[in-house]
Amino acid sequence: MLIVDDSGFPKQGRMSPGVAHQFCGALGKQAVCQVRVSLTLANETLGCPVNWRLFLPEEWNEDTERRARCHIPDEIHHRPKWQLALDAINELGEWGVDVGVMPVLGDAGYGEITAFRLGLEQRELTYIVEVKSSTSAHPADAVPSAPPRTGRSGRPRTPKYPWAMSLKAIRAALPDAAWEQVAWRDGSKGALSSRFAAVAVRPANVNIPRDPDTRELPLRLLVMQWPDGAAAPSKYWLSNKPINTPIADLARFGKARWRIEQDYRELKDALGIDHVEGRSWNGWHRHVTLVSAAHVFLTLERQDPKAPAPISASSKS
Repeated sequence: MLIVDDSGFPKQGRMSPGVAHQFCGALGKQAVCQVRVSLTLANETLGCPVNWRLFLPEEWNEDTERRARCHIPDEIHHRPKWQLALDAINELGEWGVDVGVMPVLGDAGYGEITAFRLGLEQRELTYIVEVKSSTSAHPADAVPSAPPRTGRSGRPRTPKYPWAMSLKAIRAALPDAAWEQVAWRDGSKGALSSRFAAVAVRPANVNIPRDPDTRELPLRLLVMQWPDGAAAPSKYWLSNKPINTPIADLARFGKARWRIEQDYRELKDALGIDHVEGRSWNGWHRHVTLVSAAHVFLTLERQDPKAPAPISASSKS
């Protein structure tokens, strides 16, 4: 899998590249921080970050003093996080990684961006990305119709869909039989399972290309998780996987993004990715590259059954 994510790192002062008062995920609020977009290669048991992008807020575009002091290249300017993620995927393909065989996962910060989903589709990539329950769509059986002419002449009117519904409203119309109990992976206390449902929908947005002949919006899968005992579903995803994809596979991929939390914890707590005190653009990139290389090394060591056990401090003494 390819997991797209970003993380904020609190900073002091205003001279680190990309620093600004913006949302910081580590603190859960607006704060002075850097934001880094990451691309992780993962499967169900391990993951490794393989590409990073430093988010440059718009205020840095014309701040020549700070740009010069941080040695930011002239060609580097503000790009949205979702576009940085697509840039990272492009570069991974240029390195020879067959990105076309791996689904792309991301949270609602990316899944809610129609341009991001379209960018993945233009690259012929499959995805299952989180979205909000308020995201609008049409039921699969909705069809566009042309309003009647008001006169005898004039061009035929463009077929249009009726008002779109929220994903929450589409969920409310599903019968109880649509929900299945699915186990997505083994946890430390046994199999992790929940109720899931998947239904075809037509995401609604003026920028989504329509079929040139029928004017229909494309079909996509809406996947939902409704934990036992909860008053409402907790997760919504959109996916361009085939409509007949088994719900167990959709649940497994949708929930697989948890890997990034494990990786971030190790990158921060054990390897110090957020401890860089450099003030230059190149210095930041060198730091995250070395930390990522260390993370890959530790991941490979853990996977080697013949590797010697670590020597504890007590046994050394």
